[in-house]
Amino acid sequence: MAADHPAEVPRLRRPLTAVLVTGPSMAPTLRHGDAVLVRPGGRPIRAGDVVVAVFRTRPDLLVVKRAVRPQDGGWWLRGDNDLITDDSRAYGVADVRGRVVARYWPRPGGIPRRQL
Repeated sequence: MAADHPAEVPRLRRPLTAVLVTGPSMAPTLRHGDAVLVRPGGRPIRAGDVVVAVFRTRPDLLVVKRAVRPQDGGWWLRGDNDLITDDSRAYGVADVRGRVVARYWPRPGGIPRRQL
């Protein structure tokens, strides 16, 4: 591409919040140490979205998981790594705080939705 024509960069709407992923529960989609951008609000959450949420039974714990289905006014969440069960199977329904829209470190890119 010519120097006077920079590459198109997807535009992200504000507000965005940076969140650091810890633990292996979202591997291979997200890995320990990945930094992601989260958009609170925006379009409604759909099954297959990666979200940031708080379990009702663990309000002190902010988690990054995949939304599976709406349940009891919240969401049933699962990690992408089936060997780790620190999701709704252990803690029940969660309240979503925002949707993960992109990973910006260390491998910038979008977060794929997954059919469940």
